[in-house]
Amino acid sequence: MKAIHLFYIFILVILVQLYVPARMIYDQEDILKTGKAFKFKTQPVDPSDPFKGKYIYLNFEASTVPSIDSTWMRQELVYVAISEDDAGFVVAKHVTRMPPEKGDFVKAKVGWYDSQQNILNFSFPFNEFYMNEAKAYDAEVAHRNAQTDSTANDTYALVYVKNGDAVLSNVFINEIPIADYVQEEH
Repeated sequence: MKAIHLFYIFILVILVQLYVPARMIYDQEDILKTGKAFKFKTQPVDPSDPFKGKYIYLNFEASTVPSIDSTWMRQELVYVAISEDDAGFVVAKHVTRMPPEKGDFVKAKVGWYDSQQNILNFSFPFNEFYMNEAKAYDAEVAHRNAQTDSTANDTYALVYVKNGDAVLSNVFINEIPIADYVQEEH
């Protein structure tokens, strides 16, 4: 009798272990299919951590907002209300502790608050773009060069947003996916 109960528990544990990652994949695919696409303009990158694998670290122009509220805590979960500027890039409108009732928004975490200038900095959960190991270093160099070049280069991350959740789809330099851009350069 005990053996049959252990067998059922074993089967239940297996099903839960399969369900959790399958649900995570489904949720991300749903955001990519039914979410709204936004262009997050990037800023020059910081050096990457060699222990995390091959990726590009992304900083975003829309990572600060004015705020007179000085009670923000580092790593606090916040909701960033976003809109698009005339060029189609994301602008952070304001930050709240509760999800906005209407409009587009993204979850983020507080980085720091500057009480001198009343500016709140936050980080998005999609600031790392993983790619083919052979192209990652070249892509990071191309991304950095495109941002520091004297000619105008649009570097941005295409992010799909749905109900505050976001999935990074690709990184572009001058409307070309970064993997293709690196391929053309070499």
